[in-house]
Amino acid sequence: MSRALIGVLEQDPELGDGLAPERLAAARQLAHAEMLEVVSKLPTSWPAELRSGPGLLVLDGLLLRRVGLDGRFGAELLGRGDLLRPWQIEDTGNSLYQTSGWRVLQRARVALLDLDFTRRIAAYPEVHGQLIARAIRRSRYLALSMAIMQHPKVETRLYLLLWHLADRWGRVHPDGVHLPMKLTHVVLSELVGARRPTVSAALGAVERDGRISRNGTGWVLHGSPPGAVDEMPPVEAPGTSPG
Repeated sequence: MSRALIGVLEQDPELGDGLAPERLAAARQLAHAEMLEVVSKLPTSWPAELRSGPGLLVLDGLLLRRVGLDGRFGAELLGRGDLLRPWQIEDTGNSLYQTSGWRVLQRARVALLDLDFTRRIAAYPEVHGQLIARAIRRSRYLALSMAIMQHPKVETRLYLLLWHLADRWGRVHPDGVHLPMKLTHVVLSELVGARRPTVSAALGAVERDGRISRNGTGWVLHGSPPGAVDEMPPVEAPGTSPG
């Protein structure tokens, strides 16, 4: 692991959205932070100054967060633009014992947004707003992942998952949307909530029908994205029952 000082708004320009040009220039001068490069795993201890700040901002690379419950595992992928706080342990009560951990799937760089960073950009609430938006976006991605896992066919889950990832990290090419991401069948099984052998068979089926293919860096998605889903049914008012 190596560290260096970087300009956060230069590395992630979208954090400056909403700032007038003259304020953006001033914010860039102040919005610097230490950058940590991680190759295989995240550190297990973090200084208090960092733990009290907004968190780690992923600049590039790919991380996997795994949560285990009663012998089963779920996972989420985090990449460029995501905000995380690996030291934060949620209190989910005493009924459900869970385990969690992090893996580095692709060498990553993260900006350490500590209390000193927060103090320096205090005059620029627009940046704080963008960081909050990143946290909300991550929760919505998780909700979308839950919706994907509701589909009964594993082939459908995998296909929807790859398009979801392509929306975030894919690039359009003449032969399709390239997703430069090498994911093992074990990782994919945790992302779609299925057994590894089932995922392997489902991937083969989706490849054979021409919807996806592989290249040296990851996946290529062919054709158009999946169509719009049916309109969401209305939510029943409290105290009502069908029929």
